Amino acid sequence: MAEIGEAASSNTRDESRHAVRVIADDAQAIAVAHELAGRLAQGAAERDTERRLPHEEIEWFSQSGLWAITVPKTYGGAGVSLVTLTEVVKIIAAADPSLGQLPQNHFGLVDVIALTGTEEQKKYFFAQVLGGKRFGNGFSEKGTKNVLDLKTSVKRDGGDYVVQGTKFYSTGALFADFVPVLGLDSERKGWLAYIPKGTPGLTVIDDWSGFGQRTTASGTVVLESVRVPASHVLPAHRVSDFPTLNGPISQIIQAAIDAGIAKAALDDTLTFVRSRSRPWIDSGVERASDDPLTVREIGHLHIQLHAAEALLERAARVIDEIAAKAETTEDDVARASVAVGEAKVLTTEVALLAGEKLFELAGTQSTLGEHNLDRHWRNARVHTLHDPVRWKYHLVGNYYLNGIKPARHPWN
Repeated sequence: MAEIGEAASSNTRDESRHAVRVIADDAQAIAVAHELAGRLAQGAAERDTERRLPHEEIEWFSQSGLWAITVPKTYGGAGVSLVTLTEVVKIIAAADPSLGQLPQNHFGLVDVIALTGTEEQKKYFFAQVLGGKRFGNGFSEKGTKNVLDLKTSVKRDGGDYVVQGTKFYSTGALFADFVPVLGLDSERKGWLAYIPKGTPGLTVIDDWSGFGQRTTASGTVVLESVRVPASHVLPAHRVSDFPTLNGPISQIIQAAIDAGIAKAALDDTLTFVRSRSRPWIDSGVERASDDPLTVREIGHLHIQLHAAEALLERAARVIDEIAAKAETTEDDVARASVAVGEAKVLTTEVALLAGEKLFELAGTQSTLGEHNLDRHWRNARVHTLHDPVRWKYHLVGNYYLNGIKPARHPWN
């Protein structure tokens, strides 16, 4: 069980880092994602089987420059569109969905800085990100009434803040240079403390035992009277108190991960059916790829995936259109949340369907442990639990039928 604490801050990782690429534009981001995905796909199944955490691979990922592509152009970043960001996430998640998930919160936290940071905070943190530094997360807690029922406190103490509490589902924290922790002040307003690794009182524990997304290390963060300078604390409550796109942005990245999982499962289905599967005895054909009922199901899966991808791109374009406006309104945020909700329904359903149909179409051989093809369904099942799709149906229906705008929070 790995831990990062005061004495175990992975200093050797910083010493081994090479120069980080700074990506210039959307086209380069897509090209780099395809190039990197080829490297990350190698050994992805073995990493899942062995639960080998991707320490080396995440260095490739952040050094590629992809973790910095949402830094605004005025601060030296590419400031890519949401259409490009979702495509990048989808490409990486198809290669290895755990690695695809690791920067999900990072991108959301870059957006929080853009929305709520002072000019000094923006200059400092955006420079850190462009230099290859990674944000993890310390948001959710277990054992509470719901995801917004937080026990962790972030309270002012002179020129610092003091953070106290315990977090779980802390995806990326074990690999992070900063662990942003969400907590409440005495007025129950949310604040984000961007805590540097190695800060006294900060401990990250690798105790994630989920049967999917196994190498995200989404375990526990313990905060024992952690002192954080005020320069590293941001008013997170503002991203929900006022109309912002932070919620839809966070959600569309989740949907892109699921689309990537579906793509990977479908690609492995095609490979197995073409090379190893046998046709059913009553089909009268020599190859499984000519079995008419198998052909029909493959067609159905592709239609479902393409529909999900189309809604994903549509939702990203809605966000990009709104982001280009001078001011974001409540109606804008509602429209974006609903568009993302529609995409999230289909990406969730096709990821689960593709992971399950793989075995039906590929046959009994595909269930052998040597292939580890069950990782696709396991990854889809675990990741899509992040927020329930049944409530996306409700969100969409309530908006169109009753004109009810979705609540503003990171899960909408």
